Amino acid sequence: METISRISSLLEAARDLTLEAAQSAGSSRSLRSHETSRTPSSAQIKKLLDSRNDREILDGLRKVISLMYQSDTCLQYFSAVVKNAASSNIEVKKLVYIYLLHHAEAEPDLALLSINAIQKSLTDTNPQVRVMALRTMSGIRVPVISQIVSLAIKRGVGDMSPHVRRAAALAIPKCYRLDPNTIPQLSEYLFTLLGDNQYFVVGPAVSAFLDVCPDRLDLIHKHYKSLVKKLVDMDEWSQLATLRLLTVYARKCFPRKMQMVKKNEAKGFYDDESSDETHEATNGDAPEEEVPVLDPDLELFLRACKLLLQSRTSAIIVSIVRCYLYVGTQEYLESAIGPLVALVRCPQDIQYVALYNIVAVAFQAPKLFVKYTSHFLVRAVDPPHIWRLKLEVLTILFPHLGMHYRGIILSELEHFSQGTDPDLVRESVRAIGRCAQTDSKTSSYCLRLLLSRISSIDDNVVSESLTIIRHLIQQNPNAHKQTIVRLASYLETTANSGARASIIWLVGEYAAADLENSIAPDVLRILAKGFADETEEVKQQIVLLAAKVYLHHLLQNPPPEKSPQLEENNQNQSQDNDDNAWAADQTQNGYENPTSGCDSQMHNGEPSAEDRITLLWRYILLLTRYDTSYDLRDRARMYRGLLSDPKNTQMASLLLLAPKPAPHAPSPSETRRDILIGTSTLVVGPDAGPLGLTGYEPLPDWVTAGQEPDRSLREDGSAVESSTSRDLSALTAGQRLDKALQEHETSAASGAARKARIGAVGSSSMGTKSLNDWLDEEEEEGEEETSEDESGSTEYETDSEEETESEEDDDEEEDESDSEAAQKRGLLNR
Repeated sequence: METISRISSLLEAARDLTLEAAQSAGSSRSLRSHETSRTPSSAQIKKLLDSRNDREILDGLRKVISLMYQSDTCLQYFSAVVKNAASSNIEVKKLVYIYLLHHAEAEPDLALLSINAIQKSLTDTNPQVRVMALRTMSGIRVPVISQIVSLAIKRGVGDMSPHVRRAAALAIPKCYRLDPNTIPQLSEYLFTLLGDNQYFVVGPAVSAFLDVCPDRLDLIHKHYKSLVKKLVDMDEWSQLATLRLLTVYARKCFPRKMQMVKKNEAKGFYDDESSDETHEATNGDAPEEEVPVLDPDLELFLRACKLLLQSRTSAIIVSIVRCYLYVGTQEYLESAIGPLVALVRCPQDIQYVALYNIVAVAFQAPKLFVKYTSHFLVRAVDPPHIWRLKLEVLTILFPHLGMHYRGIILSELEHFSQGTDPDLVRESVRAIGRCAQTDSKTSSYCLRLLLSRISSIDDNVVSESLTIIRHLIQQNPNAHKQTIVRLASYLETTANSGARASIIWLVGEYAAADLENSIAPDVLRILAKGFADETEEVKQQIVLLAAKVYLHHLLQNPPPEKSPQLEENNQNQSQDNDDNAWAADQTQNGYENPTSGCDSQMHNGEPSAEDRITLLWRYILLLTRYDTSYDLRDRARMYRGLLSDPKNTQMASLLLLAPKPAPHAPSPSETRRDILIGTSTLVVGPDAGPLGLTGYEPLPDWVTAGQEPDRSLREDGSAVESSTSRDLSALTAGQRLDKALQEHETSAASGAARKARIGAVGSSSMGTKSLNDWLDEEEEEGEEETSEDESGSTEYETDSEEETESEEDDDEEEDESDSEAAQKRGLLNR
């Protein structure tokens, strides 16, 4: 009977396979002939779902799922699909669970009908079914079942299968979103899962911890060391979450301790023979530096991160660099710079993110990138968003490089500034300016490069070059007097308004002090001829130049004291705002200066140089009086009121001749200096607007010394291990196998040698020795052992002496008892 039933089952399975093959062949034939059937009707689908045959139910579910992913409404099949949740076919269960995850929120009442069937699946013997049931129950977004989901997670946490425990860890954040009040129960589940023996269970538990209760670091203390040990074996997503958690944990639980250490820079020629002597000679005079002192548990974490520097995932490399930068020391950070620079050879999307992180690290430790400078040279195939960051990295590293690399970088920038790409030309000019500002040795060469770009056809390049030249001159104006004279000559050929305004400002700021040897009055005279044709920006600088030249004239030729009547007349004139009265005042007394109150000095019938400056000042004021710009007229009126009274000369000097601080062109990413590396905000920028990224959280400050948690909390409470077991636990699996193999080989070799030695002795002496000889050798060996025992330990001698003494006492007692018994027997005989 069993054979017949087995044959019938095989025949039925073969028939099903034949039908499925026929259907697939028919469908492919219909596709090739473009005679595909239309979408089945809802009645046909429901008929398939209500069938008792698993194959038809599976076919109907496939049609429903295909319609669901085509954005068609499939809610009319909800009841027919849900009743198949209790099917024993695992393929049917998968499709039913997929349907429930998509539509349970739209029909919560009907979704509750499947809860009992899903709960029964939680106790199935197949762990895959239990995983699917737990995943589906936590994915049904119905708040009513939050407690049921919590109980299902509790069952999954204690499951024997690690896959089910992993599913329980992934279900914890979903349960928390359903009902935040379940946080006490979920915290207990997380504490259990964080201590799991399987690394692929601990990783999702860490991710759930960061989503649910990232501030509960008390749950991490006991599992800190196990997390560090399992870090290498986790998958990439789990490694990222664990690195993020342990970095925050290190900031909050390990105080930053600093220690003063003397630098031992001087070393002997032969380190082994003169290191002590040089140390003694330089110990007293060596400078001290402050270095951080790492906690042993923190150093355990930093050493574990070193193994991950060989990861193929760029996000893990950046995360390790973040750990070393914000938690580790300079030595650890230096070991991670090479893998970080290697990301520049990755595809452009990874390269773009890596360069932003390199810029952020270079702001704090630029010297570590010096030996990798050649990796940041611009290539011909680099897109604009890549070569902009490369130029920024080169300008940051420029002051820390040698003269060879400085020359290469300046040559590259000079070549790019003569190119055809306008954006690259402008950025190259700005990069030259930043290099000149950061390094005084090459500033003169950079200045010559920028001066050569003034005659460019591109007005933007000329404007950028003159702006940077102005910044360089402001840093050391006394060394660039001839440069200002040379720039003034470009006013005849330069038509760019920004460039002309920069040159005029430089002339008025640094060339108007010494009027006898200055070109400022002549420049002002030439500019006054074409004042009406200039732009408003240039006109403002011309008025400012005229005010500065006239103020220097007043400071060098102070006017005599005025009579009270003349002061009263001048006050009346200053209060009069009538245009005709103001024009009449400008022309009275034959162009005499009304503010000076003195007659003009005539030399051979011509006015003096001082009067020419006064006349030029009045002429500029007259031109601005009738200009169309309100701003320009207001500026001229303010300067006229300020310089009309000699008493205001000191105030005018504070306003116009005050020393200006030397400007510094910041790096384009200067505003992102304080942003945490490894975050999306570093790439997008802090000013992303209301539609930007949210959720950015900076690292916490270091915990204050004395307020950190006790180190004993991080002990797992197990028995103290021996030194050998600790050494073995620190080794990897491959190292353990190698060590065991070496021990086995050494023990086998020693055993074989011992057997060979004994066999050789036995074979050589078997035929020559007699029984007496063997007995003599045994006696000699016994005597040697007794001599070794006597010389090796005195405790055995004392013990033997005590034993002999006790035996003698016992013998005496026995003799006495025997004599007493004999005496008694003699008395009885009597």
